[in-house]
Amino acid sequence: MNEEAGLHGKPEEGKGNTGYALVVDDHPLVMRGVAEYLISHCGYRSVHSVADGDACMAFIADNGAPNLVIIDFWLADGAAPPLVKALSDHCPATRLLVMSGDDGVGIDAQARDAGAHGFIHKNESPETFARAVAELRRGKTWFADADPASAAILRSRRELLISPADLGLTRRQGEVLAMMLKGLPNKRIAMALNVTEQTVKEHVSSILQKLGASNRVEAIALLHGRRLRL
Repeated sequence: MNEEAGLHGKPEEGKGNTGYALVVDDHPLVMRGVAEYLISHCGYRSVHSVADGDACMAFIADNGAPNLVIIDFWLADGAAPPLVKALSDHCPATRLLVMSGDDGVGIDAQARDAGAHGFIHKNESPETFARAVAELRRGKTWFADADPASAAILRSRRELLISPADLGLTRRQGEVLAMMLKGLPNKRIAMALNVTEQTVKEHVSSILQKLGASNRVEAIALLHGRRLRL
């Protein structure tokens, strides 16, 4: 679903408007839910949604820089950091909040390094999401260490970390495995890592062999409850 035509109406002030929010997510239900929550609980009157980075930049070119952009870390056209960097360069006044359901350590740091002003996990409560948005609108930042409860959850997750080296894998194989564990298909892994799909298939074959697994499902089962530290 692509709502760039405006499920919630066109930006009210035309080109150069800074009063609207833009949601970038390729999951229709998430995209709609976040957009509607921004209106009902976060004070926005105009919220728009697009499914990928190209559509995001095109929408902004047509409508001016938004007040806030909320970006899913994993999009169909790749990971969010390049888009975050582009937005940071082209829309310096726009607040950037990255979301992800990924528990991998370093995801929030990648978002921060690219220029994001905040990062929030999709498992957080709606109230925490609203607090994060409010902080960004006040010119502040929001990362795990900003909220004690979030920080505690993150620490507990890190206690179960395992590195690629612990599994006899190279760093690149570890990156592929991390995406396998999230259920990403070879095509999306290839896009995220900027390699060919055939290269990903070769990595997957090596990973399964080193883990002693016959398929992806078995590999995921073997690593149940563990998280990769890349």
